[in-house]
Amino acid sequence: MSAYETLKSRFARLATIGEAQAMLGWDASVMMPPGGGAARGDQLATLAGIAHQMLCAAEIGDLLAAAEAAPPADGWDSANLALMRHAHTRATALPTDLVEAQSRANSACEKIWRDARAKSDFSLVRTALAEVVRLTREAAAALSPALGLTPYDALMDGFQRGIGVADVAPIFTAYEAFLAEALPRALEIEAALPPAIRPERPFPAATQEALCRRLSAQVGLDYAHARLDRSAHPFSGGTPTDVRITTRYDENDFTQSLLGVLHETGHAMYERGLPEAHARQPVGEAAGMAAHESQSLIVEMQAVRSDAFLSFVAPQLRAAFGGPETVWTPDNLARLWRRVKPGFIRVDADEMTYPAHIILRFRLEQALIGGDLAVADLPGAWNDGFAALLGLTPPDDARGCLQDIHWYDGAFGYFPSYSLGAMAAAQLMAAARRAVPGIDAALARGDFAPLQSWLRARVHSQGSRLGFNALLTEATGKPLDPADFTAHLTARYLA
Repeated sequence: MSAYETLKSRFARLATIGEAQAMLGWDASVMMPPGGGAARGDQLATLAGIAHQMLCAAEIGDLLAAAEAAPPADGWDSANLALMRHAHTRATALPTDLVEAQSRANSACEKIWRDARAKSDFSLVRTALAEVVRLTREAAAALSPALGLTPYDALMDGFQRGIGVADVAPIFTAYEAFLAEALPRALEIEAALPPAIRPERPFPAATQEALCRRLSAQVGLDYAHARLDRSAHPFSGGTPTDVRITTRYDENDFTQSLLGVLHETGHAMYERGLPEAHARQPVGEAAGMAAHESQSLIVEMQAVRSDAFLSFVAPQLRAAFGGPETVWTPDNLARLWRRVKPGFIRVDADEMTYPAHIILRFRLEQALIGGDLAVADLPGAWNDGFAALLGLTPPDDARGCLQDIHWYDGAFGYFPSYSLGAMAAAQLMAAARRAVPGIDAALARGDFAPLQSWLRARVHSQGSRLGFNALLTEATGKPLDPADFTAHLTARYLA
């Protein structure tokens, strides 16, 4: 085999190990008994170490050099080779013992976080988080010179290649200014509307689950290649041919589970639509976490909460939960699902205030990684920052710095992807509507096929052949433009 073909074989084996790690991680969150945590941490750390050693092997460096000396002519293969080099550069910057130590520390901290959040007591997890932060700083410092990036940018690069603080900070500063003006106006408009009629409780978990399955299938999810289970924190994982979605059910409020599952279905549809011809190759993976978030949010926020889809889903909800017809009108659903109301919990936030939650985390994690904020001071810094952004002070740690799993699982540099994804979703939806004028009429029939077909061609099937902005440029004619997001919010909440 040529050097490049040999590399493809090696990277396919690496991807298979990654798939095993994904399944073990899913099982830890969904099925594993509490007593299995320590052994699972060892299992994941061992696999992380094996994968890291494989990627750092001297043979890989030699093969990369040989392949780059006679690069493949095909554009996909050329992009794949560049991504292999990038992965190798990141991996060889990190000692194997550090990779394994991070995996163990992240796994241990995440287990402690579950108890700390349930008890709303940051002190329980403070020491474990300090170790996670220490190791993350060490990794960032090692990655920085290898990639030619600042330490925090090197962490961001691991989630969305090619996007750093210099790109994100101005976007967030501009959005903060927009929010300062738009939020009071939106709240004033909302206060003048008739109050929403709340449906009668309870909403049986079994009924919610059946509805979640039916509507996620309506979006396009094929349950021959997917599962829906329960976990403390909703997520989408697994592999492109074996997608795992989780949610949590509250019998006093079905909205969280339903919209959460439809959000995760957007992620799942992206994974299912990745190019099969490049499976288990770097170029066959998703284009990054901001790209991934754009796909979950174009389903949940752009399509499912649109006037068109609300007209379809309203009678579905009445059939599932019963109650007077006045509760299940599209207008009433719009008032329930498109409220603007600042709150403490990110995953429950409306789409106008949601970026404020991300801006806070973006600033705090920069300070943590940069050494400007001690882990012990995180709760106070969180509460002060939240009050400055949204005028609210979290009453406890569970509704403050303990609410998200990400930092306790070692994911620093991830949070900006959420709001970049929301902005990209608005830009993609605007382009899709221009290209396929019948999208809204189809959504009113519960038909996601026109939208999903457009996304499959423009986003899903492109894998990671393109960077984030190049992907958007090919799909919409321009790189990320936050104006599409503010225009969407203005039309939906300020008109």
